[in-house]
Parts: sequence; C-alpha cells; structure tokens
Amino acid sequence: MVSALRAEATRPVRLRTGDLDEARQIIEQNFYSNVVDLLQPSAVLRGHFAVSRLRGVTLGTLQFGADLRMRFGELGAYHVDIPLSGSMAWHQGRHDPLLATVDEAAVFQPGRTTMLDRWSGDCRLLAVKIERPALELQLERLLDAPIRLPLRLHPSMDVSHGPGRSWARLARWAAEDALTPRGLIGQELMADPLHEALLNGLLLAAHHPYREELTRPVAPSRPAPIKRAIDAMEAHPEHPFTVTALAEISGVGIRRLQQGFRQHVGMSPMDYLRRTRLARAHEELRAKETGQATVTDVAYRWGFTHLGRFAGAYRQRYGVTPSTTLAETRP
Repeated sequence: MVSALRAEATRPVRLRTGDLDEARQIIEQNFYSNVVDLLQPSAVLRGHFAVSRLRGVTLGTLQFGADLRMRFGELGAYHVDIPLSGSMAWHQGRHDPLLATVDEAAVFQPGRTTMLDRWSGDCRLLAVKIERPALELQLERLLDAPIRLPLRLHPSMDVSHGPGRSWARLARWAAEDALTPRGLIGQELMADPLHEALLNGLLLAAHHPYREELTRPVAPSRPAPIKRAIDAMEAHPEHPFTVTALAEISGVGIRRLQQGFRQHVGMSPMDYLRRTRLARAHEELRAKETGQATVTDVAYRWGFTHLGRFAGAYRQRYGVTPSTTLAETRP
C-alpha cells in the first residue's frame, strides 16, 4: 500500500530524441494536438523534454535544439510559456505576433487557435498548462462570487521582477522538484497547497479584469465561520488542509477567511494549523516512554514532512528541541 503521505501523481515523462514525430507525440500526449515543421528541413533535431503533472497543472521543460514552427488548434486551457533561454515568436487568433523572452512570458487563452511562428533553436522553455475549470473555480473562490465576465489574461507577463518573477520561480521549482526522486511534490501535504499556490500566484501575477478586485481589502469574517475552521483543524490537525478547503468548511471566501483570522485570532489560518500541530506533537513527545516512538514518527503523525523545519519551529515555540523533550520523559 502506498503511504498516506504520498500524493497521487503521474510519473514524470522524460525524453531525449532526434525524431520529429516522437517529439510531436510527446507534446500531443501531455499538452495539445500539434503540427510541427522545421524551418530548415536539413536541421538536426536535439529534443529534450521533461513533463510532470500536479493535480490540474502540467509542467514541462521543453527544448527542440532547432528552429521550428508549431501550430495548435484551440488549446482548451490557460497556458504560460516561460523561455529559460532563447526566444519564441507567437500569436493567437488574429492578433499581431508577440515575442516571448527570458524577461517576458507568453500567456495563452483557451478557445483560440495558436501559432508558434518561430521557436528558436536555442530556446528552452518552461511550459505551464492549467486546466480552465480549475483556474476559473479558484478565481470564484477568491472573489467569493461567480465571475461575471470570461477570464481573459493579458497575453504577456513580465517575469523579470515583481509578482511575475516570483510566480515563474515557483513554477520552475515545482517542475524541478517533480523530477526529483522522493521530492516534496510527491507528499500529500505539499501537493494541494502547491497546486493552490500556482493558481493563486498566476491570478495575482497576470493582468486581467479581476486582479484589482483580488487585491482590494474585504470586510472581515464574522466569528462563526472562523470557529468552523478552527473546529475542523482542532479535530484533525494532521489532515492536509489548504486555505481553500478551510474556506469551504467555513462557508466564506478565502480572503474573507484570512482577514477574519487576522482580526479575531491574530494569525493566518495556516499559522493556526501549524501551532495546533506543534502543540499535539509536544503533548505526544512528553507522554511517550522509552522505545514507544521517535521524533520522526511523531512529526509525520502530526503532518510535518520536513524534519528540519519541524525541529526549528518546535525549538522556537518551546525553547528546546523535540529530541530533548522526548529524552526528558524517559526514566
């Protein structure tokens, strides 16, 4: 049986190939149906692909090693291409061509035909595909209301500084960690929060008609929703709660819940969850006798998957290390 700490995930796909048909196939299987043409028929393809999935997000580092053109139909998903080197000229529908570079990512809309007019031979990029229902539902959760107009992201995003740079770094880290044996993304406690962070981050980094509304202060929640969230965390602090899940339990939007916690509890929902988990771990370490448990056992039981961070947070709160607490209970 797979450990409960392991998230359900598709095994990453890796491929090095000089065969154009094989390259087309991996793009189609993981992203979209496509037609690929070498701009110089005599060019030698040096394809390198690494693709992984995290819930409704597909992450891939893609490189062809030759100048080419690629055509797609309607994508059916939101998609961001972030060149890590080189450049890519592209357009959707009847819009004029745009250029994606290491400083300016390409942002594609669902429901439009797409052309990558020139993918340069030195272009290696990070592709992020986000399923349309997932992103739009997350936006409605953040707004605590149905969206009134279609979500249209601006076709380019500055990834050289500010929130765009932060989101691009998060996406790149996620793509790299997904390819790491026993990486954190494979942990259930990390998968949902990271998936949520990728969606929230894109909604805050990209320009769209709802972004100003997302950053506008909201009225704090009443204590009753806060109590529902607290009761859920106190009952099962080991559960991999996310802010989205707690908002659904509370019956209010995400931002309203967060502001309500700051006003009525003095900390964020996730800080409250960490404090509750630390308290339960502390109680168990004090109650254990010789040979009954290890610090690792207790940490994992209460939802801590990174032992170094657990030990640091524990010492900051209780003034001693977890192992010291455990040793002090022994005769």
